[in-house]
Order: sequence, then C-alpha cells, then structure tokens
Amino acid sequence: MADQIQSIISNFNVEGEFVSAVPYGSGHINNTKYVVINQNGKNKEYILQRINKNVFKDPAKLMENYTSVTEFLRKNIIKNGGDPDRETINVVKTREGKNFYLDEDGEYWRLILFVTDSLSFDKVERPEQFYDSAVAFGNFQYLLKSYPAETLTETIVNFHNTPVRFANLMAAVDADKCGRLSEVTSEVEFCKEREEFAATLERAREAGELPLRVTHNDTKLNNILFDKETGKPICVIDLDTIMPGYSVNDFGDSIRFGATTALEDEADLTKVNFDISLYELYVKGFIEGAKGGLTQCELDLLPIGAIMMTFECGMRFLTDYLEGDTYFRTSRPAHNLDRARNQFKLVSDMEKKLPEMREIVNKYSQI
Repeated sequence: MADQIQSIISNFNVEGEFVSAVPYGSGHINNTKYVVINQNGKNKEYILQRINKNVFKDPAKLMENYTSVTEFLRKNIIKNGGDPDRETINVVKTREGKNFYLDEDGEYWRLILFVTDSLSFDKVERPEQFYDSAVAFGNFQYLLKSYPAETLTETIVNFHNTPVRFANLMAAVDADKCGRLSEVTSEVEFCKEREEFAATLERAREAGELPLRVTHNDTKLNNILFDKETGKPICVIDLDTIMPGYSVNDFGDSIRFGATTALEDEADLTKVNFDISLYELYVKGFIEGAKGGLTQCELDLLPIGAIMMTFECGMRFLTDYLEGDTYFRTSRPAHNLDRARNQFKLVSDMEKKLPEMREIVNKYSQI
C-alpha cells in the first residue's frame, strides 16, 4: 500500500522524500490518508483522498467547484490579513497543473495541505463549541458572499429541493414495494399536511427574494477544524458538497443536528425535544459570523430553514424505509422509521416555538 501511495503522490507537484501514509479521520465516503513528506530535513504534512465515484458521479466537476471556491477563499483570507494556509483548504496541483490525478484504474485522487495544529470534534462537548461552529459557518457565508454561486455545478442534483423530496416520498408511498405503508400512515399524513410548507423556500427563490449562495450542505461540527491552542474555529472542511443553494438550509441543517436533546435515531420520542437555548446560541454565532452579509429575507427565513431541513431529512428517512433501506446505513429493524419519527417530533416542537425562534433572530439581527 505504501508503494501505491508513493506512486500516486509522485504525480503531484510535491518535492521531497516520502516518509509515511496512514488512514485518517472518521469519514465514510472518501478513502483518506495522512501523508508525511520530508522536504530538506523538515516534515511536510498532507491529506490524500480517493474521491468516491459511487457517491459523486462527476469527480472532475466536483474538483472544479472545490478548487475554485477554495482559491477564492484564499484570496479573501489574504485580503483580510488571515493565514491562508490554515484558514482554508489548499489543493495541491499535479505536475500537469490539474487539480486531481486520475490513475490507471480510473480512480480520482486529490492532495491537499494538512492544516497544522488543528483538531476536530465528532460531537458537541460544551455549548460554546456549537456557538463557535455557528460563527465559522456564518463567516464561511461572509467570505463567499460575492462568489457567483450560479457558476458552480450542482454535484448532487436537487439535494436540498424539498418539493422534490416530497415528490420522491409520494412515489415511494404509491409503489409501497416493501409492503410497509400500513405501518406509516400517520407519518405519511404528517408529510401531506405540510406539502404547501415544503415549497416555501423555492417560492421565495422564484420570487427573487431568496438569493442563491455558495453552500456547504453538510454543516456538522466535525466539518470544522479548531485551533489546538486557542480552541477557536479556524477552517471549514469537507467541501465535496459545495454547490449552489440557500444559506438558510446550511443554517437549518446545523440546527436540525445540533439543537436537539437526543441523537437523530433515538426511538424514545419523549427524549426528543428542540433545545431553544442551543438554537439561540447558534443564531447569535451565525449572524455574527456573517458580519451583515445576510439579506433581510435570509434573516426572516432562518427559522423556516431549521424546520425545513428537519422536515426534509425526516421525509428522506421515511422514503428510504418505504423503499427497503437502500440509502442510509441501518443497524436495526425500522431504524429509518425511528429516524423519521424522531425528525417529525422535532418539526412539531419547532412549529410550536416558531414565534420565539423568530424573536431570537430579530434580537440578534438588530445588534
């Protein structure tokens, strides 16, 4: 394996002597290695990744998005007096000047600089981390606010198009190919009652009110690197799903995952509640990080984004359950159904607290 890695790295514009390569991180999509190269007596660290072609059907287009966005970020970070080697991902080009290497087996590889003296967290260990992650993702929006999002490729088509997700669910209901529909009639009715709501963001976009942004689309805590010394966020990572979208969806996905009292597959719904205090922490951080870069429409729709992403994710879990659990990894019978019910419980809780959610956004958007 070391010989194979060494051979792959030799195609990138990197000088020095290969030292080591070991598996890195907890991601399930790409094959990732931490690589060390000795350059004039000093070790230089890199991350080498094989892009998963089963998930990302056009790795070349993905890397166009990836590289153009990170180069744009690098320029803005330099302009703002930051450290471009630590505050964004830096793609190492091949010796032919390409942003990926295609091997003889048709596999796509990319090499990026390792962000030194950094660490990541798989779960929130203290509330301040949730706030810090909000600042980081808000700042991500701020740094990219002038990037022409429409020029990016939609690497996963209709990824956060909620009306399409609703249509997919209804198709799964009609097909009922696994004979599970009788178990989920109340959940299906829950979704049908919110069909009009599902189109809220798309209607705002069509009316010219909701701007298209560069969005991350996987705004989990572990996609932020924190400085080892200060504990503060320094870099947003895992940019494979960078594409055109809505800032309120990036905000909403963080709330869906982070402002809850239970894991997303908790089956005991009495333990599943929307944590309004964590929501407030995130609103404060996201608005601060965006530095005034959000429009009034985006601010107004932040609470809707939180409900929308939770509702959409619940529909995706329910669709997968009806189709035989073919997309999300499961570890027990009815795992996806438990997940769907969990998300719908959160939706109901958020709907009850929507006036308070809006008041919190108004509070911090006036500062």
